[in-house]
Amino acid sequence: MVVSIRSTLTVVFLVALYYLLPLTAKPPGGYTLLGLLVGLAAITGLIVWQIRAIVRSRNPGLRALETLSLVIPAFLLIFSAGYFLASQTNPMAFSEPLTRSDALHFTITVFATVGFGDIHPVAEPLRLVVAIQMLADLLLLGLVLQAVLNAVRRGQERNAAAGPGANSRADKT
Repeated sequence: MVVSIRSTLTVVFLVALYYLLPLTAKPPGGYTLLGLLVGLAAITGLIVWQIRAIVRSRNPGLRALETLSLVIPAFLLIFSAGYFLASQTNPMAFSEPLTRSDALHFTITVFATVGFGDIHPVAEPLRLVVAIQMLADLLLLGLVLQAVLNAVRRGQERNAAAGPGANSRADKT
């Protein structure tokens, strides 16, 4: 129960940050791409850190759920912020100027491979960014999910080897 509450609050906090942070400045396009790359590097570091935490956890399955409830929304919100900033910099970059909600909607439709077609990138550099997101989506769903599941298995094996009541440094999650 605590894990689901904590996970829900994490998602709510991240979405609130997305809507409340001042993303209205119009930086040159290169800064938007740089911000996206920095965000993806931060997500990669977060994934590595979380996988280590899963292996050390007393309840690796629950820790994995927390990890996914943090990593997936953060990943989507980074792309969404990038699309929003790109639209702010160049309102003609997409088929229509994007609000934050439009950018989030677009990011999720790309992630879910729904592709309604209501919003689409017009500018060539943004089409490349969307292609990068599609590839990153596949990596997130394939490699990261596999790494998380392997970490759960290793954590369970570690806990079984330690035996019941073992005094380990594992967290309580």
